[in-house]
Amino acid sequence: MPTKQQKKPTEFTELPVLPVRDTVLFPNAILPLTVGRESSLRLVNELKEEERFIAVVSQRDPRVDNPQPVDLFQIGTAAYIHKIIKLPNQSLFVFVEGLQRLAVLEVVQQEPYLRARVKQLADTLPAEKSSDFEALVRSVMSLFQQVVQLSPTLSDDLQTVVMNIDDPGRLSDFIAANLPSLSSVEKQELLESLELKVRLERLNRILAREVEVLQLRSKIQSDVQDQVTQSQREYYLREQMKAIQKELGEADEQQEIEELRKKIEAAGMSEEARKEALRELSRLAKMSPAAADYHVTRTYLDWLVVLPWTKVSDVRVDLRKAKEVLDTDHYDLEKVKERILDYLAVLQLKPQLKGPILCFVGPPGVGKTSLGRSIARALDRKFVRMSLGGIHDEAEIRGHRRTYIGALPGQIIQGIRRAETRDPIYMLDEVDKIGRDFRGDPSSALLEVLDPEQNSHFRDNYLDVQFDLSKVLFICTANVLDTIPPPLLDRMEVLELQGYTEEEKIEIAFRHLIPKQTEEHGIKSPEQIEFTRDALRSVIRHYTREAGCRNVEREIATVCRKQARKIAEGSTEKLLVTPENLRDYLGIQRFRLETELVERTRQPGVAVGLAWTPTGGDVLFVEANAMKGGKGFTMTGHVGQVMQESMQAALAWVRAHAARRLASRIIRSHVRPWTNSHPPATARARGHDRRDHAERAGAAGGRNQRKGPGRQACRRARNLSACRQRAERAGGLEPGAAGGAEAQLRQVDPRSRGISAGKRCGARPAQPADSRRELRAAAQRTAQLRGAILMLPALCGGFRNRRLSLPVGRWGPPIRPLEIPHRIA
Repeated sequence: MPTKQQKKPTEFTELPVLPVRDTVLFPNAILPLTVGRESSLRLVNELKEEERFIAVVSQRDPRVDNPQPVDLFQIGTAAYIHKIIKLPNQSLFVFVEGLQRLAVLEVVQQEPYLRARVKQLADTLPAEKSSDFEALVRSVMSLFQQVVQLSPTLSDDLQTVVMNIDDPGRLSDFIAANLPSLSSVEKQELLESLELKVRLERLNRILAREVEVLQLRSKIQSDVQDQVTQSQREYYLREQMKAIQKELGEADEQQEIEELRKKIEAAGMSEEARKEALRELSRLAKMSPAAADYHVTRTYLDWLVVLPWTKVSDVRVDLRKAKEVLDTDHYDLEKVKERILDYLAVLQLKPQLKGPILCFVGPPGVGKTSLGRSIARALDRKFVRMSLGGIHDEAEIRGHRRTYIGALPGQIIQGIRRAETRDPIYMLDEVDKIGRDFRGDPSSALLEVLDPEQNSHFRDNYLDVQFDLSKVLFICTANVLDTIPPPLLDRMEVLELQGYTEEEKIEIAFRHLIPKQTEEHGIKSPEQIEFTRDALRSVIRHYTREAGCRNVEREIATVCRKQARKIAEGSTEKLLVTPENLRDYLGIQRFRLETELVERTRQPGVAVGLAWTPTGGDVLFVEANAMKGGKGFTMTGHVGQVMQESMQAALAWVRAHAARRLASRIIRSHVRPWTNSHPPATARARGHDRRDHAERAGAAGGRNQRKGPGRQACRRARNLSACRQRAERAGGLEPGAAGGAEAQLRQVDPRSRGISAGKRCGARPAQPADSRRELRAAAQRTAQLRGAILMLPALCGGFRNRRLSLPVGRWGPPIRPLEIPHRIA
C-alpha cells in the first residue's frame, strides 16, 4: 500500500514506463518481475527511495528486445516497487504492486528509458445495481470457487479470499490475476475493459469454459484411475523393473528407440524400406512393452537393420586363381570346368551380368555341391547352401505374413542374412525334389528368385519391401531333369556330370578321399596306413556299385576306423591294404561280376540285359519259361506298366508269326531239361545207341551205297543218327511198348517217317514225309519265336530276375547270352 509520502493516484501525470513480456499486471495485485534489459535496469536504479512509482505496460510482441512506443499497448497499470533484489548475473528481481489502470497518452522520453504522460482510468459502474448485475457477480464468484475445487494447482484459500471481497471491480481483477489458464491476450482484454458489467460477462464466459474443461479432465482422470487400479500392481512392478535396469546400467526403452533409429539411418536401406522402418519405429515408441505387438514390431525392425542392403564383396574375378582352385578340388570334369571358367570370364568383363543360372545335374557323389564351394572359394565370396528336397510350403521361399504367430522371412532372405553380403554364392540343392501340395507351389516362388529380370525386385512376404537379389550367383543341383518343372528348367543352363570310370575313381581316391579320411580319423598316411591300387579297384568292383564316389569314401572310412582302433589299442604296425586282406575289414564281397553272369545264364531261358538310369546301372537277367496249359500269360514280380506293355507286345508278335500247329509240335518235341548230358538208362539198356542206328541204316541202304536208292538211304541214316543223338542228349527218349526205336525216332523227328528201313525194324508203316524246306522254315521261325520272347522284355529294361510263363511248350537248347546296349529305365 502507498505510504504517507506517496502521491495520490489522482496526482499521476508522468511516469517512467517498464515494458514487460507475456505478463499483465492488474490493480491490487502483487507480481514478481525479473529486470534484465539495460534500459530497464537503469530505470529501476534511478528511482528515488520515496518515489518508486512506475507504469507497467505489456509488449505487443514478446520477441522484441528493444521495444519502441508503437510496440506497447496503450493501457497499462500504475505500480509501486516494494522490494528490489540484486541477482548474481547483474539482473534485478523486483516485487511490484498494481495500483490503478492508466492510459499512455504521449511518450516524452525514449533514452535512456521510456517516460510518458499518463492518464488515470476508472471503472464504469452500471447506473443502478440491478438483480441481473448481482446475479452476474455471484455467478462469477461461484464459478471461480468451482475452478479452485477442480484445479490441482490453485490453493483452497482463494475461495475464502473471494468471499470477502465486496467490490465487484476488485473481485474481477483478483480472479483475472489468479486464473492460470488465461492467456496474455485475454488478460490484456480484461485489463482494457473499463465497463465493469462487460468485464464480468467476459470473465463469466471464461470461467464457465474453464469449469467445463476441468470437469472433463476430472472425468478422464477418474476413468484412467479405474483402469490403473486394475493393472496397478503390474504398473508398479514394471516401474520397479525399469528402475532396476537403470541402476544396472541397462538401456531403457527410450535409449533402445534411439539406437534403433541410428541403426536404420546407418543400414543404407532403400527409400521404401527406410520409410517402412521409420513408420514401424514410431509405432514401437508409442507401445507399451507389455503389448502383444511390441515384440513382433521389434523383431521386424531387427530383421530390417541387419540385412546387407549395400554391403558387397569388392573382389575382382581372377581366372588363373579360379582354374587352380577347380583343378585342386576336382579331378577330371574338364567340360564342366571349362564352362565355369567361361562364365567367370564374362562375369569379370561385365560385373552386372544377368546370365543364366548354372544347374549341375548328375548322380549322387559326383561332386555337384563341392563344385559350388570351389566357385565360392575361387571368387572369395560367402557360400550359402539350401536344400530344397521335400519342401512343400511356398512360405519356405517367400516367408510368412507378419500376422501369423512365429512368422519369419523365407530361406532366401535368411541365407542372405547369414552371408552378411548381398552377393554370395547361393547353392540350391536337390531342385528336382521340390514338392507341391495345398500350401502352395515352391517351384513357382523360385521363378521370381532365379529369373534375372525379376529378382532385382524380390519381395519377401515378411519384409514386405523390395530386396535386390540380382548380385547373388545362384547355382542349382539335381539328380535328374525329368522332375524339374519346365518353367524352372527354362531359366537354367544344365551342366551334366555323368559319373566316373574305375580308373578315375582310383585317382580321386588317392588325391582326395584317402587324405581326407585319414585326417578325419587321426591317422598319418602313408606312415600308418597305405592303400594299393588293386585294393581300391577291388573296393570299387566288389563293394560299391554307383556312378559317384560316395560309397567308396565310406568303405575307405571303414578301413581307417579299423586301423585307428588298432593304433588306440597300442599297435604300431603299418596297415597295407591289399585285395587279399580287404575281406578282413569289409567282409564278404557284395557284388561278384565275374561269376554271376555265368551262373545265371547256365540255365536255358535266361537273357542278359542292362538297365541304365542317371544314377547308375545294373545287369538284368530276364527269365522266360514255357509250360503246358491254355492261352494264359503270367508275369511275376513288380513289373511296371511299360514292362507289361513290352511283354504283351512280345506275346502278340509270337502269336502273329507262329504257325501254331507246326511250331507247337516242333517245340514240344525238342525241349527237355539240359542239365542231364546223357539219355535215360532205359534207352541205353535197350541198345538204342549210335551203332544200332548205323547198322540199320546200312541194311536199309543195300550193298551199293554210292548209287541210286542206297545213297539216299545212307544219307537218311546219317540224318536219323543225328536225330537220335539229339534225342539222347535231351534225355527225354522213351520207346513205345511195341513200336521199336524207329517209331520213337519218328516221334522225335518227323523226317524219319519216309525211311523204308523202318519196316524191317518193326516200325509202324511210313507216312508221307513233310517237305524239308517247310521243316527248315518252321525250325527258323521257332528260333525267332524263342529269341523274341526273351529279347524284347530285356530291351525295355526296368526289372531284374523276372520270370515269364508262356503256354507254348518248353524251349530247346539254351540261347546265347544277349549283349544289349543300355537304355533308360
